[in-house]
Amino acid sequence: MFKKIKNKSVVQTVVDSITKAIIAGELKPGDKIPTELELAESFGVGRNSIREAIKILVYYGILEIRRAEGTFVCNGFNKIMIDPMVYGVILHQSQDYVNLMELREMMEVGVMRLAIAKYNEEDIEKLKGKLDILKKEIGKGPENIENVFIADNVFHDTVSEMGHNPIVDRINNVVREMTYKMRYRSVLNMLESGRGEELYDAHEKIYKKILSRDLTNLNEDIRRTYFPEEADMDNPDAEDL
Repeated sequence: MFKKIKNKSVVQTVVDSITKAIIAGELKPGDKIPTELELAESFGVGRNSIREAIKILVYYGILEIRRAEGTFVCNGFNKIMIDPMVYGVILHQSQDYVNLMELREMMEVGVMRLAIAKYNEEDIEKLKGKLDILKKEIGKGPENIENVFIADNVFHDTVSEMGHNPIVDRINNVVREMTYKMRYRSVLNMLESGRGEELYDAHEKIYKKILSRDLTNLNEDIRRTYFPEEADMDNPDAEDL
């Protein structure tokens, strides 16, 4: 399964090799991996390098250490696996604005498609409740920005949960974390410009499309909730994302 390493980046090569073995199905969820000594002999490297590689894979949620039993491949999806992407984007925000917007639209449209296909009566009632809360918070005026933004987030989180796919839900949450500042600024500008009702109407339209299982023009309807002209997105500096 493993070959001797000649690369000077020993720890990373061990990490990559174990990860590839899992992806290839040579190691499956729940499997116990070889001991540090066995891995060191297989790779032809020191045990310290193996130990550091395992620490990294445990941190990423790919492996877990069970005391007195050994090290095992984790079962299921762990949110820690994808969180490091956020930090990479933060370092290049001003360069990645267009890419982020494309990713955001792609995710939100996909999430809506899942919600439309899979929601049940309990889901749609819950979403209606979140929509009502958003309307209530918007009605309190432009000074209520924090609560409006929270209500906005909860509404979209609920749409994501309606797809009943925890992996898609987690990835969508990561994308929303990446676009936190641009979304906050958009909501802030809508409230300060007296367009809270328009903000609500955009969310109500999403609710109605899901309720009627309407798949038409999803990209256009999602794009209308971004209000880019209000957020002055023509000059997306890093601090504004």
